[in-house]
Amino acid sequence: MAHPQLTADEALAAWLEHLAHERRLSPRTIEAYGHIGRHYLAFLQHHRGEAPTMAGLGTVTPAELRAHLAERRSGDRPLNARSISQTLSAVRTFHAFLDRRCGVPAPQLALVRGPRVKPSLPRPVSEDQARGLMHEPGADPDAEPWEAARDRAVLTLLYGCGLRISEGLSLTRADAPLPEALRIAGKGGKTRLAPVLPAVREAVDAYLALQPFPLEPGDALFRARRGGPLSPRHVQATVQRLRGRLGLPASATPHALRHSFATHLLGAGADLRSIQELLGHASLSTTQKYTAVDAARLLDAYASAHPRA
Repeated sequence: MAHPQLTADEALAAWLEHLAHERRLSPRTIEAYGHIGRHYLAFLQHHRGEAPTMAGLGTVTPAELRAHLAERRSGDRPLNARSISQTLSAVRTFHAFLDRRCGVPAPQLALVRGPRVKPSLPRPVSEDQARGLMHEPGADPDAEPWEAARDRAVLTLLYGCGLRISEGLSLTRADAPLPEALRIAGKGGKTRLAPVLPAVREAVDAYLALQPFPLEPGDALFRARRGGPLSPRHVQATVQRLRGRLGLPASATPHALRHSFATHLLGAGADLRSIQELLGHASLSTTQKYTAVDAARLLDAYASAHPRA
């Protein structure tokens, strides 16, 4: 049923509410979709000389959508092909919502094709590089012992359990000492069990023995220098500093430790379905990227070691 009383801005807000509460997308994804949607409506207003109405959203032409994408690819902060593809996907999702919930279809927009995007492969670090990242915090002369133990615990957790930064930093004091398996709430509210290796548990215990703050059960487990919850930005900055000391490439990021967790498990013989469960991927096709990574590693080893290579 159509809702002509809604403005385009109100329709955008309703769509974002739908994504948050029915689709249960992550706050970061909601923020990105909101940014794309606001850019899109601002373009239509400028292009048409008036604020878009609900009825007007149903008359957007393929040429107008292509003009919007062309505008996003130019200017002071042009988007790359992958971001343009994501923009087009978000706009189509918005229009699909308008069709289903508001009775405002725009089937003509299916004619718009996005740029061809080459799939990117995860860029894991090697086992030795992962060990270096986990042990290097202890060699920092400027860090307090508890801070070095904290950084080592966080990085060991990301690599040992295959966690995203947000998942690792969501742990509370009540989660430690760590159990044999952590119950992790991942993207979209999807819950999974992450087995905990003894080395991970020992690293977290060592941090807890040194950290100086009184913590209630519901407080964030990992704390910043002044006692507040540790931020993802701190973890990213720490790895950036460590990789400089270790001579690692820019691809050595906290998230690369999660990729490494999957790639190293695959190389050791774990099956894709198990890795999918451990990573919390909704689709096996996402996990299958790691087979290409492992194949590339084997080819590199072959090229460097085979006498005929």
